Amino acid sequence: MTPDAAAPTASSGNLTRTGGPKEDSAWLEHVLGWTLVVVVAMFVTQVGWL
Repeated sequence: MTPDAAAPTASSGNLTRTGGPKEDSAWLEHVLGWTLVVVVAMFVTQVGWL
């Protein structure tokens, strides 16, 4: 077996899907992102770092 035969290759047509968010869920990403920002801001103010 040659060394390059054992190495995995990724072609543009055969990419492994990671199960991440789909393209049509951009609004969900925005809502979750802003929710995280608000939660972190509340935590920072409660702890007294601001």
